[in-house]
Amino acid sequence: MLFRLFLTQAVLAVACLLGAALPASASPNILLIIADDMGLDASPCYPEGIEKPAMPTLERLCREGVVFDNFYATPVCSSTRATILTGRYGFRTGVGAAVGRNSSNGLPLSETTLFQFLDRYAPQYAHAVIGKWHLATADNGDVDHPRLAGAGTYVGIVSGNVDDYDYWPRTRDGETAMVEGYVTSVLTDEAIAWIDAQGERPWFLWLAHIAPHLPLHLPPGGLISDRGLDGSPDSMRQRPRDYYFASLEALDTELGRLLQSIPQPVLDNTVIIFIGDNGTPNRTVQPPYERRRAKGSLYEGGIHAPLIVAGKGVTRHGVREQALVNSTDLFATIANIAGIQTRDAVSWPEDSVSFAPLLAGSAGPHRQYAYSELFGSPGGGNSGRARQLEGHTIRDGRWKYMNTVGGGEELFDLAADPYEQNDLLASGELPVEAAGALTDLRNEIARLLASK
Repeated sequence: MLFRLFLTQAVLAVACLLGAALPASASPNILLIIADDMGLDASPCYPEGIEKPAMPTLERLCREGVVFDNFYATPVCSSTRATILTGRYGFRTGVGAAVGRNSSNGLPLSETTLFQFLDRYAPQYAHAVIGKWHLATADNGDVDHPRLAGAGTYVGIVSGNVDDYDYWPRTRDGETAMVEGYVTSVLTDEAIAWIDAQGERPWFLWLAHIAPHLPLHLPPGGLISDRGLDGSPDSMRQRPRDYYFASLEALDTELGRLLQSIPQPVLDNTVIIFIGDNGTPNRTVQPPYERRRAKGSLYEGGIHAPLIVAGKGVTRHGVREQALVNSTDLFATIANIAGIQTRDAVSWPEDSVSFAPLLAGSAGPHRQYAYSELFGSPGGGNSGRARQLEGHTIRDGRWKYMNTVGGGEELFDLAADPYEQNDLLASGELPVEAAGALTDLRNEIARLLASK
């Protein structure tokens, strides 16, 4: 069984040498599901937040797999996607904020993407992106950018959001046309059809839903529980969180439909990775997070996101893992699951640390720091609140350091103050251990930025 290959680095190296002799059916399928703007307070698998959406499919994955308690993304959609796709921090790729179609901050085609990496080192894999892309600009390929970046198949929304969940622009391999149909359901239909077409070939599917990203809307009745929502503008103004949760409930229903559609032998050979790409929007965020410390900020409410992994090779069931994980780490982890194992044999991205060993045990390399950043607002502008929030942050197992344009330096003891209510630098007098942590974190930031 392939999950045994995750137990030690020595066995991983042997697996790499033997990989070419394995039949294609021995390679696990990989399903990466991205929920857009789903923070911890909106996830039923995490304690943050008083209210939760009904998401039984996700809750089942939590019971059957590993829930990562310390997964860190970036504050906005595009930059998190770029870190996953390249395994590199944004200051290296230039993607540090939401990408605007008419701006110049898209993902450069000079970057080696995960799809290109698989093509080179695990060519047995078919791969596709279905759903939101949000890395293209008019001058880097636009609607053809996913193909140019290596995606074997692309169907979805090239830009950052839709104006209407029921009438939206679908791009398929470089051609865009308006589509009628609930976007979460249509993307699920596309995923089902693509998986079914792969036959015996192993596959990697990047399924990036628009939901629960704004605009607020009322999903079809068959996808959600009865919340007493009527879809009127007044109702949406008065109950934004209920509509946000309804979007998540619809996503969960369609996730259940997708998993049920996969033949059991294929599903048994599939690793399922579910993430949120950043925190909850300030319009729908709930305590312990605050409106100005949600999506778009480097506070915990903006970058601390859900990560759940279940399926093939995941032998830790219902376990909560405390190791630090960065969104960059999904690159190396997915590559490991696909059978690419020995760092000496390939050119790995410098910011990606595989957490694949944690799926079957606690042994394996753990990162010491989790890093995030925000810079360069869409269109190249740097004014207003977006500019004030720009900066970077880093944490270790206990301490978190932030340095932003608007807030300057801040230091938090996350062990005692997980929701950042007490900036230790504000008092002007630091305990000895906090002062040492501050020096270490500043030095690590400087080392990282100097490595560009």
